[in-house]
Amino acid sequence: MSTIPRTLRNLWRVGLKDFGHQMQYIGDTKAGTLIGTDRYGNKYFENLEEEMQLRTRWVDYKEKEYDPSQIEPGWHAWISYMVDQPPTADKLLQRQARAWEPAEHRPTLTWTRSAFRTYSTTKPKYSAWLPEAKPR
Repeated sequence: MSTIPRTLRNLWRVGLKDFGHQMQYIGDTKAGTLIGTDRYGNKYFENLEEEMQLRTRWVDYKEKEYDPSQIEPGWHAWISYMVDQPPTADKLLQRQARAWEPAEHRPTLTWTRSAFRTYSTTKPKYSAWLPEAKPR
């Protein structure tokens, strides 16, 4: 939640179009420098001037139905403050698409009909009792 002067200052910095976009999708106004873009089209920002600690980095998802699994591992390490340098500046975090990786993002299917469900292949120890009623 931001204060009114901070909101107006960020409105002045980012412009009316980005202000409306941020209010609709983030719920807060933020102004910062663009650090980089990943291969999914997500944009990563940072503001070290006036933000609270551990709230200086954020992501603007390309997909409006966003899923946190859309963040690549290198960017996840940067946005979670595990590393100081973004993947664009750190040689260890720079990674290319490997041959076995999917070309596009596959969403997490938890709580959908396509979610993975485990099942048992062993015979149960107990079986349910089914009453049999004789005809009268």
